[in-house]
Amino acid sequence: MVKRTGPTNPLLKRLIEDIRKKSFETDSKFLKDISDKLNKPRRQRIEVNLSRIDRYAKKGETIIVPGVVMGFGELNKPLTVSAWRFTGPAKEKIEKSKGKAISVEELIGKNPKGTKVRIMC
Repeated sequence: MVKRTGPTNPLLKRLIEDIRKKSFETDSKFLKDISDKLNKPRRQRIEVNLSRIDRYAKKGETIIVPGVVMGFGELNKPLTVSAWRFTGPAKEKIEKSKGKAISVEELIGKNPKGTKVRIMC
């Protein structure tokens, strides 16, 4: 068996630690869940296409993807999408649909309890 090491990216490690610390301070299960999903091994990390976000999200909703947002598909409604990382085409398509692409840190700074935020995996 190979020993599980978790993320090796130092920026992702620091983000996970910051989210966990904030989850204990605010007693937020939302933040704990986000940090657990980000802490998965690389083969199990979450990648979500824009077509899936468009299919399941409602107009004006805030979505968080604890992983990468990929650019396959189109986004036909204005949404606020937060993620660890965006591909170039994904970010362009989100902004083209009059939505916002923000980082996880920005969303947590604005809304640490995660009220009215949908986690998309």
